[in-house]
Amino acid sequence: MTTLVICIDRSGAIGRATNVPMPVAGWEAVRSLVTDAGLSDPEDASVNCLLESLRVARDLRDEREEAVVAVVSAESDSAVGADRSIAAQLDDLVDRYEPRAAIVVVDSAEDEQVLPIVESRMPVDSVDRVVVRQARDIESTYYLLKQFLADEQLRSTILVPFGVALLLLPALFYWFTAAEAVAGVAGLLGAALLYKGLAIDRFVAGMPERVREALYAGQVSIVTYVVAGGLALVGGFFGVLSASELSEAPALVGAVEFVYAAVPWFAVAGVTAAVGRLLDELIRDEGIRTPYLNLPFVIAAVALVVRGFAGYFLAQEAILDPFEIAGVAVTPVQQLAAFIVGGIVVSLVGVKLASDVGTETLEDVIDADRDTDGE
Repeated sequence: MTTLVICIDRSGAIGRATNVPMPVAGWEAVRSLVTDAGLSDPEDASVNCLLESLRVARDLRDEREEAVVAVVSAESDSAVGADRSIAAQLDDLVDRYEPRAAIVVVDSAEDEQVLPIVESRMPVDSVDRVVVRQARDIESTYYLLKQFLADEQLRSTILVPFGVALLLLPALFYWFTAAEAVAGVAGLLGAALLYKGLAIDRFVAGMPERVREALYAGQVSIVTYVVAGGLALVGGFFGVLSASELSEAPALVGAVEFVYAAVPWFAVAGVTAAVGRLLDELIRDEGIRTPYLNLPFVIAAVALVVRGFAGYFLAQEAILDPFEIAGVAVTPVQQLAAFIVGGIVVSLVGVKLASDVGTETLEDVIDADRDTDGE
């Protein structure tokens, strides 16, 4: 009875490297395949998998057991096609040798996924997982570091921030405590890695070109963005002033006071920027896209809700004076409900307006107004 020693190659690397029809069976055929695969790509782990298959078959023969070594390699790039081609090759081997059992040799978790296909056709006595020893040695670490240092982009992303941090450490240890120095260095490294990881450097590098194009194109949004930035600074200034008046209050209360004072300015800044972008869309005469039309209403609605919650918390702390309408006091809960309802109404108005005129162009709107005037 024959034991089939099967080398599984689900990725199809062996077949592509050697251009040999699969499956390949027999000692001499597999030895020749090892030579061809090794010459094609000496660093491929599949070469070690082939050699391990030969070693297992030799050991079985030394124990007076009839063994046949074979190789199956996928012939399709898709997962389903690869598995079906391996299944067909296994059927060919079963018809040829009628094996009693199989020993499966794999070099990756991907190859091991084929194991159920083998088990459906013959008993599997053992699974031999090949792990290249050199991958755990210091030599492989050396080569990885060598490749890493040869990559200019990786060097600038990793080595430069760490180098700057190491240079700053002595000065920080001299002027601050150890905990403060380590915290500062950790913050610097985190900011540097996020700066590169989030591609902020690319955004900053492309900003002058985008600004130049916007200026030459005569976009209204350039002016509104500047105005929005100024309004946001004013909002932050008033927020800090309001929070500083509550120096004796807890930090959380100060943060809520900052939000309560700054949110109206931030909302006006956001609406200004959104309106500028909307005007650019109108001037292009390519149609008003729904997101740009709805954005000012969303900003206003969110600002109303946030200010309502901030005012509610401050009223609970007795920091805000009670609000009255026509001599009738309004409770904090009623104020919060009014802000929430106002936010929802503003949002619905934006959605309705966007759905009505979101696909119209400026020319369509002008023509509609002319028709109305003519009637």
